[in-house]
Amino acid sequence: MRAKRAMGLLALTLVASGAAARGTDTAALPFAVGERLSYKVDASGIGGRGTMSVGGPVEVRGTETYLLRFDVKAGMGPIKGKNLTESWLDPNRMAALRFRASERRPFSKHEEQVELYPEERRWESESGKSGDSPTDAPLDELSFIYFIRSLPLDGDSTYTFNRYYDPQRNPTTVRVISRDSLSTAAGEFRTMLVEMRVRDPEHYKGEGTLRFYLSDDACRIPVRIESAMPNVGLVIFTLESYEHPSGRCAGEAQ
Repeated sequence: MRAKRAMGLLALTLVASGAAARGTDTAALPFAVGERLSYKVDASGIGGRGTMSVGGPVEVRGTETYLLRFDVKAGMGPIKGKNLTESWLDPNRMAALRFRASERRPFSKHEEQVELYPEERRWESESGKSGDSPTDAPLDELSFIYFIRSLPLDGDSTYTFNRYYDPQRNPTTVRVISRDSLSTAAGEFRTMLVEMRVRDPEHYKGEGTLRFYLSDDACRIPVRIESAMPNVGLVIFTLESYEHPSGRCAGEAQ
């Protein structure tokens, strides 16, 4: 048991150090091209809909990537907002090569696009900003969700990563809190509650906390996502339907 625990701690240290895992077996990943997750959104009483999907493959600078998309639309009456986040992820290295975010509200809008160069450990944005990355397997805010889905996530585990492409957003802490069942419009699922804490001076004025209820199976589907955001309050995404390339996921309770 001691030897097994020591090997586990060594593996965790290697992952958390920021070194990229080479030659990842993409067939073993919990997500694949064709996955589509649809959510009901509740933002402090304001309703909406959201979709997470995996498309591709899309070539970015000679590398085939998965195109991850998180599309959210919410509002009340004529007052509506839209947020689209996209990440181009190299699934073999679990490294993001490009990130784009578009946010539109009634009286404001925000556009952001960042090119990430893993081999050179640097990034640059369309607005002219640039910087060094602490890792050759960088991630952005969307690809980090998919990366979490690929972790072992053993009971009572805590992981610390320096994988965000902008060093100011590191470290990111991921903790497995509990396991339970969760009922949604998509069915009843056996889930694991995973908490993610990330430094985010721009959006959270300090540290941001997200909670994911992942299906406790090989698919690791985010059945529910919770995020407390300044000026918005608690935002909850609850799964309404899903399409997964592997078919029926074992996490759905019978």
